[in-house]
Amino acid sequence: MASIVAGNTSISLINIFSISAAKADELVDLLNKATSEVMIRQPGFVSANIHRSLDGTRVANYAQWRSRADFDAMQENPECREHMARAAALADHFEPVLYKVVSVHEV
Repeated sequence: MASIVAGNTSISLINIFSISAAKADELVDLLNKATSEVMIRQPGFVSANIHRSLDGTRVANYAQWRSRADFDAMQENPECREHMARAAALADHFEPVLYKVVSVHEV
C-alpha cells in the first residue's frame, strides 16, 4: 500500500508518459501487468499507482521503493528491463524522475 510520509527512507518514482489517446489504455494495461507479474516480486518494491489523464494523453506511474539501491537493482533485472522497454516504445515521450517526500498535507 502506498504510504506517503515525509522523512521516511523510501524513494518515489514518478514517471509521466506522453502518449496518443489511442494507446493510453494499452499502456495502462501493460503497466498493470508488469506491476502485478514482475515488479511486485522485486526486493524493495512498496507500491505502484497508475493514473491516466482525463484526456488520455498522459499516463503517470507513481511507484515507491524501499531504497535507491532496491530501485537500481530492479533496473538491472532483465525481466524488468523488458517491460520498461515495451512501455517506452508505446509512449511519444516519458520522463522518469526519483523523488523523496518532503512534506504531506491532509485534511
